[in-house]
Amino acid sequence: MNLLKYKLITVEGNTGAGKTSLAQMLADEYSAQLILEEFADNPFLPKFYAEPEKYAFHTEMHFMLDRYHQLTAFLKDWNAGNILAISDYIFRKSLLYAEVNLLPEEYRLFERLFDTVYPNLPQPDLIVYVHATVPRLLKNIQKRGRDFEQQVRESYLHRVEKIYFDYFRSNPHLRVLIIHADNLDFVHNPQHYRQILNWVTQEYPPGMHEVFG
Repeated sequence: MNLLKYKLITVEGNTGAGKTSLAQMLADEYSAQLILEEFADNPFLPKFYAEPEKYAFHTEMHFMLDRYHQLTAFLKDWNAGNILAISDYIFRKSLLYAEVNLLPEEYRLFERLFDTVYPNLPQPDLIVYVHATVPRLLKNIQKRGRDFEQQVRESYLHRVEKIYFDYFRSNPHLRVLIIHADNLDFVHNPQHYRQILNWVTQEYPPGMHEVFG
């Protein structure tokens, strides 16, 4: 088994890209501590999909606080020893989604709160971004069948995709592996999964690195 070169890996992606599935598989593969976003605990999320303008601020605040408490709890273990961890979100996601979803005055307030806590949190050594085109995302969303997600719009998925790539391009110090996954079924196809393992275990310099399935 190839060894991971990084202590903290974050698997990211748009809604329906398969980031949580891949994070779980990698954590099992390497007996790593798994940090998963607790989206099901956010009571505002179904309301947000139904009425985004009304519930966006509540939704993003709830997510940010949950992520903050989760990562600060993890940080105690992180500082105590040599721990390998895999997460299915970057904390910066809070600010990225806020930029997509909030009104300008709401975003400015949210940004102030974010900037207060962000410097105290662990940063990933490698971001693995599972990229799928919007038609593939919509197909995946429909397949997994979460009722509140069925209202998601193509335009929203395009905006989320853009905000991630803008962030990666404007922060060249980040180490980002972008996996183009439209032709990959890493959950059900062992060969596809082994290919991803081969990519993830390589050593990368800072910057964006793209691979294609």
